[in-house]
Amino acid sequence: MSQEISGAEEQAVKAYGWAARDSSGVLSPFHFTRRETGEKDVAFKVLYCGICHTDLHMVKNDWGFSTYPLVPGHEIVGVVTEVGSKVEKFKVGDKVGVGCVVGSCQSCDNCANNLENYCPKYILTYGAKYHDGTITYGGYSDFMVADEHFVIRVPDNLPLDGAAPLLCAGITTYSALRYYGLDKPGMHVGVVGLGGLGHVAVKFAKALGVRVTVISTSPNKKKEAIEHLRADSFLVSRDQDQMQAAVGTMDGIIDTVSAVHPLLPLIALLKSNGKLVMVGAPEKPLELPVFPLLMGRKMVAGSNIGGMKETQEMIDFAAKHNITAQVEVIPIDYLNTAMERLAKTDVKYRFVIDVGNTLKSS
Repeated sequence: MSQEISGAEEQAVKAYGWAARDSSGVLSPFHFTRRETGEKDVAFKVLYCGICHTDLHMVKNDWGFSTYPLVPGHEIVGVVTEVGSKVEKFKVGDKVGVGCVVGSCQSCDNCANNLENYCPKYILTYGAKYHDGTITYGGYSDFMVADEHFVIRVPDNLPLDGAAPLLCAGITTYSALRYYGLDKPGMHVGVVGLGGLGHVAVKFAKALGVRVTVISTSPNKKKEAIEHLRADSFLVSRDQDQMQAAVGTMDGIIDTVSAVHPLLPLIALLKSNGKLVMVGAPEKPLELPVFPLLMGRKMVAGSNIGGMKETQEMIDFAAKHNITAQVEVIPIDYLNTAMERLAKTDVKYRFVIDVGNTLKSS
């Protein structure tokens, strides 16, 4: 047994990143190991990694399944440094990315239908157990190793810092628009919440030719929504008159809010057969009034990231339409401050860590 262990250690590569050690959520420098590049693996130097709201929940163990030490990060982009002998899709020097998932069973119906994100045995990019029994570590680190099936090619014309959040926020909103058919020119779609998810939802919906109304509790976001993101209209959800005037006007709504909020006013905005699609993840259950669903044959649904094929399709679409996330690029040693600001939603709209230039192993 001892020989096996030493053999495994020999086949590990030294890595360096930032990790949370406990539910205080404080992150600090961390030395660890990654597996050697296997025959189907792609290794890449991490250049940028987005900070997702999920990272904040995970470092603080808000959902109760975090394992420490925890290296977060699932909006990861960089440049390939090594490929395994059986890798077909990538070569050294390619720009690539890894999103929320690094493994799945590859044998269930979902995997067969390019829906690895709904595989019952999908493996998260960090804080999960990989096939070999090791714990996965995310992109707040100097390099990544992943099976080529779970690696995305990043088109050359997309700036890497603005492309990183598309691997989570981008695919989450793109997949919801596509699957629920809210992607036809001339449709009217509402986007609730103008944060990390909401602002890219507006960009994708507009690029699909959809008429977009941003629905927000903050009147001061109107100028940003209409002038910068090119939304067609803006509704203050706390303004009864505005909401009343928009009743029954929308084909669908993408709800990106992760705080507890009332659904009834949103359901009222839908036309008959309208769809309210939840992509935010409130920590407590929301109240769902059924009567208004019956009266308009309306749907409340959910959607979660996308499979690998659709994620590649999304990023190619983003490149074609010049869609990137609006980001504030930070050095790695600003990480804890960024987390505090994110908890107060004090960011427009996504923090992205400049890993390549600021993560230096001590």
